[in-house]
Amino acid sequence: MKDKMRVTLSYESAGEIWGERALLSFTPNGVCVHLEEDDTLSLIQQAARRLDSQGIRRVSLEGKFWDLETAWAFYQGLRGPKPGYSFEITDLDTKAKKILNARIAATDWVCQIINESAEEVGPQQLAVRAGEFIKSQAKVPEHVTYKIVSGADLLEQKWVGIHTVGRGSSRKPVMLQLDYNPTGDENAPVFACLVGKGITFDSGGYSIKPSAFMESMKADMGGAAMATGGLGFAVSQGLNKRVKLILCCAENMISSNAYKLGDIINYKNGVTVEVLNSDAEGRLVLADGLLYANEFNPTLIIDCATLTGSAKLALGNDYHALFSFDQVLAQRCLKAAETENEGLWQLPLADFHRNMLPSSFARLANVGAGQYSPGASTAAAFLSYFVADHKEGWVHFDCSGMYRKTGNEKWAVGATGMGVKTLARILLDASEDNLKRKGKFIS
Repeated sequence: MKDKMRVTLSYESAGEIWGERALLSFTPNGVCVHLEEDDTLSLIQQAARRLDSQGIRRVSLEGKFWDLETAWAFYQGLRGPKPGYSFEITDLDTKAKKILNARIAATDWVCQIINESAEEVGPQQLAVRAGEFIKSQAKVPEHVTYKIVSGADLLEQKWVGIHTVGRGSSRKPVMLQLDYNPTGDENAPVFACLVGKGITFDSGGYSIKPSAFMESMKADMGGAAMATGGLGFAVSQGLNKRVKLILCCAENMISSNAYKLGDIINYKNGVTVEVLNSDAEGRLVLADGLLYANEFNPTLIIDCATLTGSAKLALGNDYHALFSFDQVLAQRCLKAAETENEGLWQLPLADFHRNMLPSSFARLANVGAGQYSPGASTAAAFLSYFVADHKEGWVHFDCSGMYRKTGNEKWAVGATGMGVKTLARILLDASEDNLKRKGKFIS
């Protein structure tokens, strides 16, 4: 205890000596965070970032006003990509402490694997570590089984998108097929399928990225990480329905074996796609994952991907983008994000977006046409061609807020873990509500 900075909360203003509306004041016993009623969680997160920037990384949260949410806000601000931070809270009941620890376990796993270099996390490593993490969160590890389809086996099983994107790398592309089945009944229906984009490094292929855009592309597997972390957290909180986790993992590299512009990909459902931009590879691998999800006729399909720069241009790092034709489901997702105090914003997805991917040689091109093509919406529209019923029970997250190239007053540089709690809440609430009624979601 003595080697940790004591941090307390107060709704009283700091003394004048600390400056007008000072956020922090220091005493011989520690530091006090001065709050305002309408911005409590944001100010706590900012306070933690300031302490971290001053090298104060070992803290003990003490006194009144600390609870699950205030402690979590502080932890989000304190946590960064480098080790050395230490965090404890003295007055938290057993249930809240258990939830807090589960949040930390899930988001720390997500942030760590995103922040690690692409050399450390290749497609195989991502798939194996995701499978083992879900097992570690299950009360009965035997309820989690998984297999990894890799290399030529992908081609044999006609998962041509993942194979095409990943064939230019010496590290084999893989698909993780994980089954979380707490019922123990091998014939139990699949409630949800989570599909994650796991591009462990994205050079852009022959549509090569400039260095300034490539340097953070170790994080292009952020959607796979979010899907894994969200499921893991839901499992730790007692998710009682069967869920499939499908990760589409590859490196998008340049070599004599890499796919080229003008190539045609013939998918399992008969949809043909002309490659007009090899840097629009995420949708090519996700197509396979969505096709595999269709095989289980789930109530709910959610895909997570760091898919487009367009979504990030629209929303920055503070929100994930949501796309869905199912407005009831979209509203449930937005409500879940609000409940969990995470950023989620719906962007347009309409039938006409599906007609904005013309190709002279295939049914679709992998990018939209025209100078002002709405890139995030057409990317979502592309994915809809691989969902059996794209109008109901499917939602796409374009994960704009998974990684920050620079820190700010609330977040450290690197992975944020944002969206993990929202995804878990969607799964838990939907599971409890037993949503499916004649194939439709109900409010």
